[in-house]
Amino acid sequence: MPAKPDTSDDEASETPHYHGHRERLRERFYAAGPDALTDYELLEMALFAAIPRRDTKPLAKALLKKFGSFAEVVHAPVARLREVEGVRDASINQIKLLAAAAGRIAKGEIRRNIALSSWNDVIDYCRTGMAFADKEQFRLWFLDKRNQLIADEVQQTGTVDHTPVYPREVIKRALELSATALILVHNHPTTHPMITLDHVQYR
Repeated sequence: MPAKPDTSDDEASETPHYHGHRERLRERFYAAGPDALTDYELLEMALFAAIPRRDTKPLAKALLKKFGSFAEVVHAPVARLREVEGVRDASINQIKLLAAAAGRIAKGEIRRNIALSSWNDVIDYCRTGMAFADKEQFRLWFLDKRNQLIADEVQQTGTVDHTPVYPREVIKRALELSATALILVHNHPTTHPMITLDHVQYR
């Protein structure tokens, strides 16, 4: 009979010496909270589902060594993730799920609060959504008269060091949404995670 094709990250049948380590890590996570774990420990836990029968610690450490931080790992482009030995589709899907969840949570927090109540909150949200993008983006936040977020949209995506801006399109969209203020956000991949913010109020 032909061999059954392997569709997961787990290619080798290894002695499950890591099972005890996984349980201890889970117990520490639930007992002491996420702050008790290092970045590589959180990342290896996140990879448990993608790699059920292999030690995930070496891969987690390799990813952090290449990209520098947990946030930079989850927001890294797929092509660059594939450069790390041992990273396959299941791991990439899991990592990108983390990025999507972080973005969804950040957007929900901003929508529940007054957008301009804290510039730190604004910057944190921007970093979650675009600080680690590999291309320049011109992003718009449309606000109402109470500075509540109406919409968050990417107007243009450019190259690694350039993105076009069309003022007519910006104003047209603001009028469509009946926005009274704008926050213009622009990232700089060549010097990431640098972000430029401008606030425009109009009547």
